[in-house]
Formats: sequence, C-alpha cells, structure tokens
Amino acid sequence: MPVSISDKRAQFRKLHDSGCFVLPNPWDVGSALLLQGMGFKALASTSSGFAWTTGRRDNSVTCDDVVAHLKTLCDAIDVPINADFEAGFAHDPKGVAANVARGVATGVAGLSIEDSTGDPSAPLYEVKLAVERMRAARKAIDENGGDVLLVGRCEGFLVGQPNLDATIARLIAYAEAGADCLYAPGIRTKKEIATVVKALAPKPVNVLIAQPGLTVPEIADLGVRRISIGGALARTAWGAFLRAAREIADSGSFNGLAQGVPHAEINGLFPKGQP
Repeated sequence: MPVSISDKRAQFRKLHDSGCFVLPNPWDVGSALLLQGMGFKALASTSSGFAWTTGRRDNSVTCDDVVAHLKTLCDAIDVPINADFEAGFAHDPKGVAANVARGVATGVAGLSIEDSTGDPSAPLYEVKLAVERMRAARKAIDENGGDVLLVGRCEGFLVGQPNLDATIARLIAYAEAGADCLYAPGIRTKKEIATVVKALAPKPVNVLIAQPGLTVPEIADLGVRRISIGGALARTAWGAFLRAAREIADSGSFNGLAQGVPHAEINGLFPKGQP
C-alpha cells in the first residue's frame, strides 16, 4: 500500500530530530528505486543530475520541468523526497512563493531554496532580499499545508565567496526567516563543519559530500544531522559510461563493458510488471 504524503512528511521531520542520516540524490525513477531498495530512509533530487538526463546543463531546466520531475519521483517512491528547488526559479519573493507552492503540491517532504543569482558579477542575492525570498518560501509552505521542511542554502562557498562568518550570518538570518534546516554546500573541513553546526544549533545542518574524504561516522560526530551528495552519484554513473564509450570510439575496444552490472542482476532489482 503506497505511503501517504502526510506520512512521508512526518517521517522526514522525525529524521531531523536526532542522529545523522544520508540523503542520496537519484536523478530518475530507476536510480531512486534502487536507492530506496538499499534501505535509505529519504532521498533528495539533484538539479544537475536531472538536467543532464534531459541533455541540458545544470541550472538550465525550468520550473515546469522540475515540478513534473518531482511529481514523478514522489509518485514512484515510498520514502520522503527532498526537492533541490534551486533558487526558486524566480528573483522576486512573490515569484518564489508561487513556485514553492507548486513544488509543495508535488508531494515532496522537503524543499531547499538557494541564495545564488546565477549572475557571475553578483553571485549572491543581497542579504535583505535573500531573507525576503526565504520568508516568502516559508509563507507559501505554511499556506499550503505547513508540513514541508524548508531548507535554507547559502551558496557562498560554491560561487567564489568562501567566507565562513558571512555564510553563518546568512544561515542564521534564513533560520530566523523560517528555514527548518540549514545548508552551506562547499564547506569541507572538520573545523568548518563543526563551526557551522555549533553556530546554528539547535537547527539541523546538512553537509554536502561530493568527493572522497570524511566518512559518515566522522561527519555524525561533528553534529551534522544529514548528508547529501548532490550530483556526485550521477557523475559517477556518467563517468563509467564515458570511459567505456570513449574506449569504443578511440580504440575500438569493448573492454570497458566488462565493468557493467550483469543484466540479470540489475533487472532483478526492479519490480515485475507495470509500476
């Protein structure tokens, strides 16, 4: 029997009460089903992973595209889904609110809003506007059920502004504007992570792990509540694909195909019949 949206959202909020969990990022229904089957308690969408499946670059998909993608994931998966909702697909708070309402309607259990503008000359929204955008997202969630968890993201470390104090100040402001969970992708060292966790306590903190390094137990010991991996799993899959395809194109060798999962194994991981 399918799990209800309200149950998924309640389960997701409970995960944020204590402990540390990994929130891997599938890019389609197949990858989501496999991750769910491995026992992960929640999943998160990935803007880059999804964009690549459509033949576009990251940050090139539309709100319509993402809403349809999220609805497809939520309908197919029994565990909670956290939406990578980029910057809300609008600059002004009113537009962010309207789009967040659409995101909530897909059945997601969580939704993140970034403060990046997409403009290299001014990569972050001015703090006052960024806070207004976060407050608009909070209001839209509250007016459309209120049980979706709002994640406030500061993108400073990803856009060439790796100022930890400024990042923390923004995250505190986002928490005050209604964000339930805080996220600063790009912080990597134990010292940086521990500093952010301490400054934002008792709010839960999300950490991005996109390359080898710290382990789950090490990150948990720092007080992090959840760990996501963004487009890293998608990049890993694309890496295997490109290595094998390039070998065929460059040398005419099919040796790279030996690394593939046997048909029976991967086929057996999916349910029989129509979904």
